[in-house]
Amino acid sequence: MGSPPQETRKRKAGKRMIHLREFHADLHIHTCLSPCASLDLSPRNIVARAKFQGLDVIAITDHNTAKNVQVVMRLGEKGGIKVIPGMEVQSREEIHLLTLFPDWPATAAWAEEVSRSLPEMNNDPLVFGDQPIVDEDGDILDFEPRLLLNSLGLPAEEIIRLVAKKGGVAIPSHFDRSSFSLISQLGFIPPNMPLEVLEVGRSRFPYPEGVWRDGSRTFPLIACSDAHRPEEIGTGRTVFLMAEPALAEFRLAFGNREGRRLVKRIQKPIDPG
Repeated sequence: MGSPPQETRKRKAGKRMIHLREFHADLHIHTCLSPCASLDLSPRNIVARAKFQGLDVIAITDHNTAKNVQVVMRLGEKGGIKVIPGMEVQSREEIHLLTLFPDWPATAAWAEEVSRSLPEMNNDPLVFGDQPIVDEDGDILDFEPRLLLNSLGLPAEEIIRLVAKKGGVAIPSHFDRSSFSLISQLGFIPPNMPLEVLEVGRSRFPYPEGVWRDGSRTFPLIACSDAHRPEEIGTGRTVFLMAEPALAEFRLAFGNREGRRLVKRIQKPIDPG
């Protein structure tokens, strides 16, 4: 018999009872700042769409920048959506990695590191698209001048190490895709690469066990939307059993620890709404 729609658990922690419940999360969403994303992905539209899709948690992961993250966090707090701050970076090997953090200060520190490693190459909006930094109403405050669709000067393993030092977690994006992925660029997962989880995009989930086996290692998988348009938000999601929507709780769920776990992965047809 399947779990109820909102499965709950109570676990003892010393004398305290911890209440666990299901959270629907899409941890890979771009804003209009990513040049490959729709200009309709304003902060307000993102939060509204997340609510429409029944999400509890989203992560904002623009390419190599976090300059639109804080505004989405503020709107999410007002609208009852937890926003995990982060970005999607491109390593020296052209591997895409989601980098997620527990709070804004850690994200800002990582953003400075990324900025130092991003090549000084100007964006051409006619070729790559605009890169607008916006306010809560979607009004343009500025444009990011450097091309964000670029590789950092850092290898993937160094990125994972630096993110961990700042209290974050790095997750290979669409890890098995035919381009810009861990498998497409390296062909395998390096044996000493310290990974907690892998991401599969919204288009398919051909892993009935919910894991990827690589030799003697087994990696849990999460589904996300990698949304580049508003209607894609929530079309790939993972349901987590956790105590609260915090990065530390997600990491417990990745490791199936202390009762936290991945309940299911969902791919949904795009509903224009």
